[in-house]
Amino acid sequence: MSRTARFTIDPAFTVGEVSPRLFGSFVEHLGRCVYTGVFEPGHPSADEAGLRTDVLELVRELGVTAVRYPGGNFVSGYNWEDSVGPVDERPRRLDLAWRSTETNRFGLSEYIGFLRKIGPQAEPMMAVNLGTRGVAEALELQEYANHPAGTARSDLRGAHGDKDPFGIKVWCLGNEMDGPWQTGHKTAEEYGRLAAETARAMRQLEPDLELVACGSSSQGMDTFAAWESTVLQETYDLVDYISLHAYYEPHDGDIDSFLASAVDMESFIDNVVATCDHVGARLKSKKKINLSFDEWNVWYMSGWHETENSDGRDWAEAPRLLENVYSVTDAVVFGSLLIALLRHADRVTVACLAQLVNVIAPIMTEPDGPAWRQTTFFPFAQASRYGRGKVLDVRVDSPTYETKKYGETDLLHGTAVRADDGTVTVFAVNRDRTRPLPLEVVLNGLELTSVVEHSAIADADPDARNTLDDPERVTPHQVAGTTLRDGSLSAVLEPLSWNVIRLA
Repeated sequence: MSRTARFTIDPAFTVGEVSPRLFGSFVEHLGRCVYTGVFEPGHPSADEAGLRTDVLELVRELGVTAVRYPGGNFVSGYNWEDSVGPVDERPRRLDLAWRSTETNRFGLSEYIGFLRKIGPQAEPMMAVNLGTRGVAEALELQEYANHPAGTARSDLRGAHGDKDPFGIKVWCLGNEMDGPWQTGHKTAEEYGRLAAETARAMRQLEPDLELVACGSSSQGMDTFAAWESTVLQETYDLVDYISLHAYYEPHDGDIDSFLASAVDMESFIDNVVATCDHVGARLKSKKKINLSFDEWNVWYMSGWHETENSDGRDWAEAPRLLENVYSVTDAVVFGSLLIALLRHADRVTVACLAQLVNVIAPIMTEPDGPAWRQTTFFPFAQASRYGRGKVLDVRVDSPTYETKKYGETDLLHGTAVRADDGTVTVFAVNRDRTRPLPLEVVLNGLELTSVVEHSAIADADPDARNTLDDPERVTPHQVAGTTLRDGSLSAVLEPLSWNVIRLA
């Protein structure tokens, strides 16, 4: 078999338009994501609201759009009333999800203020508590957040200093309600009924809301697919999205399978689409349910379960939890997951990287200290900047390798996005850990004549990381020798690499 990977791109063959919300993120009251992450009054860079301006600058550079809040598992024990009003009057609460103490110093108004300082591209994506609470509380929060004025809760918002409504358009109906770990865990029948009741009531207040029903917490759940089918049977005409969550890590040192994690992600997406469309067919509906992949990342979860997930924690405030330090290998897998999302842009129209700061995050901080970019920061920032437009239909002809978990797998994982101005960006991962991979791309019907740049993340040390002591150890570098001649792109992808090739 040839050692060269190939594909053809043609503007006549597209997957779909990229939704800006594909580049969303997630801020949960977990560990140091909020406190000493985005919010640290007294920090040298803190603004008048206590937000770290060094973090704000990095979030803008990252290119984040929708930001899901306040959880996550946290939301299933969340009383929204605790998070509004004068800060010194807000109650301290025990958070069962992460066995921490929540001070509520950062709440709903602070979250909206944070988004406004990121910029107009950052929109709220609010989750309601369907674990320990229900329809009434969701409606109360919605009225407080979105109703202009003239009612008890909208006027209370004004009295708290927020005259203008928050305009929250996208709402998540609970979080991971299929999971036994979830406070208020429910069966599919119980949750489907509650989600439908909540959705129906919220739409009475605002018919044009966009609502996300809880899908499975992973494709590996015993109830997977049956859960989606049952929930959608109840909610199909009332919601716009169903959620997917997936995290990946190497198991037993099997790096080759880890590098192919996107095989599982794409399978997960395809299977949920098939389930959604089956329910739609059964209901004789012309409506299509889209997918909200509102938690995804590389997460070394098994290590956390072994060392950190202990009942012995002492209900600390903002403890250091889930602070994974990402390697070059992790960044390549992470980039491949981004490619998987782009390849399904026709149905995945919301996605949220979990999370934004410190907690399995692309941005790290130290209290009273600096903020820096993890290796995974760069693929996300590049995809958000250059992955806007129409995703072209890429059918890869690639040499393969054998993986224990996924069988025979392509060494090349790639996609291409055509911007409105006609330029094209190719995103490509070489999963081969030891050898470079030649790439040839035939361009049909595209009047492109030059390679603007070929950027890569790769390193002789696949375990290289950015740390407090060496925050710029890993950064993207330019690759020489990539050419575009007579409608054909030729490049060589370094071993174990994430690549961005921009054509004009």
